[in-house]
Amino acid sequence: MQITSKIYVAGHRGMVGSAIVKDLTNRGFTNIITRTSTELNLINQQDVADFFEKEKPEYVFLAAAKVGGIVANNTLRADFIYENILIQSNVIHQSYKNGVKKLLFLGSTCIYPKLAPQPLKEEYLLTGLLEETNEPYAIAKIAGIKMCDAYRDQYNSNFISVMPTNLYGFNDNYDLQNSHVLPALLRKFHEAKQNNESEVVVWGTGTPLREFLHASDMANACVYLMQNYNEKGFVNIGTGKEISIKDLAILVKHIVGYEGQIVFDTSKPDGTPRKLTDTTKLNGLGWRHTIELPEGIRRVYQEKFNG
Repeated sequence: MQITSKIYVAGHRGMVGSAIVKDLTNRGFTNIITRTSTELNLINQQDVADFFEKEKPEYVFLAAAKVGGIVANNTLRADFIYENILIQSNVIHQSYKNGVKKLLFLGSTCIYPKLAPQPLKEEYLLTGLLEETNEPYAIAKIAGIKMCDAYRDQYNSNFISVMPTNLYGFNDNYDLQNSHVLPALLRKFHEAKQNNESEVVVWGTGTPLREFLHASDMANACVYLMQNYNEKGFVNIGTGKEISIKDLAILVKHIVGYEGQIVFDTSKPDGTPRKLTDTTKLNGLGWRHTIELPEGIRRVYQEKFNG
């Protein structure tokens, strides 16, 4: 990518897309195209076709998606598979038709089998059953990976895919009904502190292990791979480090300054027991994360809640 290259970031208002725009801007890129969902409905095939024909972007970061936590994934199953397949199919196909030089598709590590060996290597894709609660979303993302590979095979399109681990950062979703675990914990502990509540209830047993990557690091990796990776097959983006939900809750409690008790509601689902990415491929390409979890959470808490 050149500094003046025309770059379209799909989903620029979300946590992922906004972080990519910020990273590109910080690097001095001057020709970034964005559209809100009201300006461009990515689910509508004709709207996407018209946009690409008019704008002719040279590079595309496909960060637009319908996303959510366990509750949203499990209750809006049809919406998650339908909308995500349409969004990515429309953008990938029009990128091919309009001569986009390179596209980067963002997925999620939920694509891996529920009981895959740990840490998760890229070759473990499609080797077992998926986690039931987010299976529709995962299938949509797997379809996106395979679509990028298929367009590379048939049309020689330089379309690459990346699978970030659990993300957190500026512009995250803090709605308790459809947010992910880290923003949900931050909000729960912050409100409990504000309201002098004696306890905070955390879903599940606290035993599942999770990996977390700051969105700024993720964006930096995406731009790095857009400039340095041109092969078939996807790349994990993560830290290669994990923490239990229990220890995460304790860490958030400490950062927020909440002094009450933590109670685990074991009647609620845990989700996948462990989900650690193998970052050997990414590290071999010359990239490593820079923001460690405690510092990242402190930064997010200051930004969101003026902690």
